[in-house]
Amino acid sequence: MTLAGAAVLSVLACAAPSTAADPLVLGDIAWRVRPASADGEPRLRVSRRASSSDVAIDGARGEFAGAKAVLGGRAGPVSFTVVHEAGTLACAGRLTGAFEGEGDCRFTADPGFETALEARGLAPDDRGDLLAMLLVDATVELADGLTREGVKPKDNGDLIAAAALGVTPAYVRDLRSEALVLTGVEDAIACKALGVDGAYVRGLADAGYRKLAAEEVVGMKAMDVSPEYARAMNRAARGGQ
Repeated sequence: MTLAGAAVLSVLACAAPSTAADPLVLGDIAWRVRPASADGEPRLRVSRRASSSDVAIDGARGEFAGAKAVLGGRAGPVSFTVVHEAGTLACAGRLTGAFEGEGDCRFTADPGFETALEARGLAPDDRGDLLAMLLVDATVELADGLTREGVKPKDNGDLIAAAALGVTPAYVRDLRSEALVLTGVEDAIACKALGVDGAYVRGLADAGYRKLAAEEVVGMKAMDVSPEYARAMNRAARGGQ
């Protein structure tokens, strides 16, 4: 879980108390965009105080389509808005070239989303958590889907971590195996953080491992114990049979 926490630390740190006159509005937010590196897409960095979070502008998230179109334009003043169920991020600034520029933002939380989280026992500690949810795409649908899979987020931090790492209901279903016992969403988060997937745990099951705790599977993955290696060790323990 240490790696899982580190993976979302910068996002969680966005959750600082608001000092805005309107309690639904967060200020002190800056944005910066930089061109794609040789092996990636342009990335939008959103920062608040001492924390920051990067969002790939690769078309995967429809709510950032307008921002991508604006930020890929010519040098000059720009403005763009990102609308998410958690709230609205309204930004303005200046480009010096395509996907090169910076500016400031204001985030307005959606009280309906906050109410929906409260109904599920996932009330945010403050509205900075809602900004983090926009950045990682944490949604009510994700919370409900994980709950249906038996790994209900215990608090808003679990939901943010799951979204940031890509722990989806489909991932949880694929992860289930005779080899792995999932006791909560933190198990799925730890597995995702270490790159454990369904194929890996099914391979362990085929090698004879049953009902392992998530920390055992994560430990094996961290030590680069492959299913093939596990089978070889089992054969050796049986005298090569």
